[in-house]
Amino acid sequence: MNFASDNWAGAHPQIAEALVTNAGGFAPAYGTSELDKRVEKMFSDIFEREVAVFFVGTGTAANSLSLTWASKPGGVAFCHSEAHAIDDEGGAPEYLTGGARLKGVAGQLGRMDPNALDAAIREHPAQFVHAGQPMAASITQATEIGTLYSLEQIEEIAGICREAGIPLHLDGARFANALVSLDTTPAEMTWKRGVEIASFGGTKNGCWCAEAIIVFDPAKIGQMHFLRKRAAQLFSKSRFIAAQFEAYLRDDLWLKNARHANAMAAELATAISNADGARLAWQPQANEVFALMKDEKAQALQAAGAQFYPWKPPLSFAGEMTAGDTLYRFVTSFATEAADIQKCAEALKA
Repeated sequence: MNFASDNWAGAHPQIAEALVTNAGGFAPAYGTSELDKRVEKMFSDIFEREVAVFFVGTGTAANSLSLTWASKPGGVAFCHSEAHAIDDEGGAPEYLTGGARLKGVAGQLGRMDPNALDAAIREHPAQFVHAGQPMAASITQATEIGTLYSLEQIEEIAGICREAGIPLHLDGARFANALVSLDTTPAEMTWKRGVEIASFGGTKNGCWCAEAIIVFDPAKIGQMHFLRKRAAQLFSKSRFIAAQFEAYLRDDLWLKNARHANAMAAELATAISNADGARLAWQPQANEVFALMKDEKAQALQAAGAQFYPWKPPLSFAGEMTAGDTLYRFVTSFATEAADIQKCAEALKA
């Protein structure tokens, strides 16, 4: 009953096998091998256009370098006030951009409100040097609390960015989970809606350590090659990231893993809804489930062997809390088994 994080799950056997398969022999380094090139072509295929792909080792690196790619002197990047980039990346975006600022934008349940974004951008007119200049906006899909932006919402935010002359970045640490939940295509969830650069995550969904930055117009890669090198994210043996992605994308393994994780989350949500002393905080849309429980209920569940964490309530949700409630996060993954959900359901009834 390990619901602590999808980061706790190991690697999918097919991805582990791919690492072993590519472990021997020799291959050109620094992203120049045939395997690297083959995987870059796979990304272009799934996104239905030629894209530029930059392998990195962590989601924080992907997000920070994406914002660095868009950075300007005195730059201000806009994201949800409780986004991962603001709350959980230790100042890495500010550090790698050389001092750009992240400005939080309000919005219900993890999603930026388009009107609030428009107003925030207008507070930084490019001609007013003292305020700094807008440089990018970033959305998280799925969000930090397991909610999703609809395709229409992405397009609306992209339109605001386009009017302001700034690129829209998508933090896709759980890209696949969002994609299968929306029942759409990678192209429809990104560049066809106006996203210009994306962090594409594989680590949470079965990879060992594989993340990528996707620039949707190769003519706009700018200085990304140098930025990645300067940030110590140009892996000499990059074939091992490529090998993971090749297995991940082949035969839609990435989508199968995400569908399984999401299905396990839906079953867990049902179990929580049917339990006394526990209730869903909001309906999960991907593979994260948030529940309100009394502390004694949570402690009993943990004593039965379940692993999960208390979570800081979103500002927009604070009014929904009642006395004695604590918000808890449960995360499912490709490795979650139906037996785990059943055991948790039984423990919740105890």
